Amino acid sequence: SFYKELRDKLKENNRFYLYETNVGAALPVIDTIKKLHDTGEKIQKIRGVFSGSLSYIFNTYSETNLSFSEVLTEASTLGLTEPDAREDLCGNDVARKLLILARELNIEKELKDVSVESLVPKHLNGNTSLAHFNDRLLELNKPLQKRKQVLKDEEVLRYVGELNVSSETLEVKLISENKKTSLGQLKGADSVIEIYSESYGDLPLVIQGAGAGKEVTARGVFSDILKLSNQLN
Repeated sequence: SFYKELRDKLKENNRFYLYETNVGAALPVIDTIKKLHDTGEKIQKIRGVFSGSLSYIFNTYSETNLSFSEVLTEASTLGLTEPDAREDLCGNDVARKLLILARELNIEKELKDVSVESLVPKHLNGNTSLAHFNDRLLELNKPLQKRKQVLKDEEVLRYVGELNVSSETLEVKLISENKKTSLGQLKGADSVIEIYSESYGDLPLVIQGAGAGKEVTARGVFSDILKLSNQLN
């Protein structure tokens, strides 16, 4: 694959390529997984809410009486979504982030191998205009309301990415989650990633915090620059 060729070329020419902000902005997700893997830790599963926009949308939707289209409009007004919200709702952004983490564990997969549950109805997908999609936002309400109605009192909706290492399966999906878990307690537009491994047992290593935003992403990029400068000295 092109990814493997790129990795081989970097190694062959003793070059460095850092990309921490590709997953979770300045959260140390990639660095943590890389260090665990390089030291022989057997990672079994990675699960989390990777999208700041979808985090905000489902945190708000689960805890209020607003319709899904109202929450989506609010998130868009706050600048949390892409100009075309379908970019967030289709799940491809989460799929790309999950793929990056899988490749850190030497799992050779491509984007087409990720199972993605899109929240965009087929008749409103990328083959239609943005104006057409925005005019028919109300059509998103019914299917999401059905998912919300079957929640138990202690449950909320979360849009997650999940990597099962042993089976090498990557899934992006909408799930019901207990409010007491790290994913269930999520607030605002924060991200949270759970890393299950042999040493940590049933309780995962949890990385949580602001997973989007210009300021935190800039700090993440600056951190990578500092790491590179140290490696080159």
